[in-house]
Amino acid sequence: MIRVLVSFLAIVFSVIVFSSGAAHAELRVDVTKGTMDPIPVAITQFVPKDGSNNEFASDIPKVISSDLESTGLFKLINPQSFIQDSASLQTQIRFNEWKAINAQALVNGTVTKLPDGRTRVEFRLFDVFGQTQLTGMAYMTTPQNWRRIAHIIADEIYKRLTGENGYFDSRIVYVAESGPAIKRVKRLAIMDQDGANQRFLTSGQALVLTPRFSPSTQTITYLSYGTNNKPRVYIYDLETGRQEVVGDFPGMTFAPRFSPDGNKVAMSLSQNGNSDIYVMDLRARNPQKLTNSPGIDTAPSFSPDGSQIAFESDRGGTQQLYVMDRNGANQRRISFGDGRYASPVWSPRGDLIAFIKMLKGQFYLGVMKPDGTGERLITNAYHLEGPTWAPNGRVIAYFKESPGSNGRTSKLYSIDLTGHNEHVLKTNGDGSDPAWSPLNP
Repeated sequence: MIRVLVSFLAIVFSVIVFSSGAAHAELRVDVTKGTMDPIPVAITQFVPKDGSNNEFASDIPKVISSDLESTGLFKLINPQSFIQDSASLQTQIRFNEWKAINAQALVNGTVTKLPDGRTRVEFRLFDVFGQTQLTGMAYMTTPQNWRRIAHIIADEIYKRLTGENGYFDSRIVYVAESGPAIKRVKRLAIMDQDGANQRFLTSGQALVLTPRFSPSTQTITYLSYGTNNKPRVYIYDLETGRQEVVGDFPGMTFAPRFSPDGNKVAMSLSQNGNSDIYVMDLRARNPQKLTNSPGIDTAPSFSPDGSQIAFESDRGGTQQLYVMDRNGANQRRISFGDGRYASPVWSPRGDLIAFIKMLKGQFYLGVMKPDGTGERLITNAYHLEGPTWAPNGRVIAYFKESPGSNGRTSKLYSIDLTGHNEHVLKTNGDGSDPAWSPLNP
């Protein structure tokens, strides 16, 4: 099977899928169990062919290894323990030698320079104990797209071994912070999910907050304070670099977020000291008011099917989580535990809502079902904010602020849904308000 895709870099590449066998039972990872023994995986250096760049053959497996190891589900075997060399794997796999070093899964591949200047990257995944090929694919693309190909391969391996979609071929937009605490510079920045290819999207002359990815297009919505110190909602087109104001509204504007189809933006507008949630069609530019309570209603988040919206409100006297139909009907409270609740974000799977909980001087990251049942706290910190879901709904990113001798520091983190494998996301300097993209097109 061959299909043609267009990357966010406007580079066309082809995908060839090789036949694959049934997955061996020992190799299926249950990502919902939390602490477990990671599967030992051997990823060999790819073999360069026809004058191909040797660096690609070495660097692609390194990125694949880094992606898989970052999940905590896989243990990468040290290449120094490999008995069979990469070149001989192309003709015969000596499975007993890979069993001897306890490899349960084996990945090998080739990199070939094509006459038209493109590069063909091929990989195969094997079940060592079952002595079968699980999957294999070949990608033909321009050489500068090699890093994205590595992420796509890692996604295929992750999917074959866990049964869940991967999330490595995605990006994170965030607020890059620098400067002293009393004069903080905040710029919109974007990077690959592993911290590579970082770049700034705004100059830092205007304060930016709460960037959010469109689920369906390569656009971002965010809040910016301009020269008149008035907050305005902007849309940024990543492919063209064009920015436009969503609209000028009386009062203050907060927390913009796209609908699943990318055609609407939900936001909170504050007028006369009262904040309500509105939704605006980006084509008609006609805002529709959804809430009308005496409290502060903010932080709207659509369900992935677009039928409901989660939000936070203090209408009952304290910050709590609510859900309503997309037209504002059937508003009901879903959080009833101790403490205050904020920042609800619907999982792309639709099964959970992530939130921030404030209790006894601590901030907690938690999840609950859309009806409010099954509340579970995943991690906590001195100050923790901004939850955002990976596109497969199994990992959450957020930011932590920590006090220090030179002022506070702010770093991005991710953690899996079970509360394990928390680690820092690489950024150039401090970062806050992360927003995970869907998988790249």
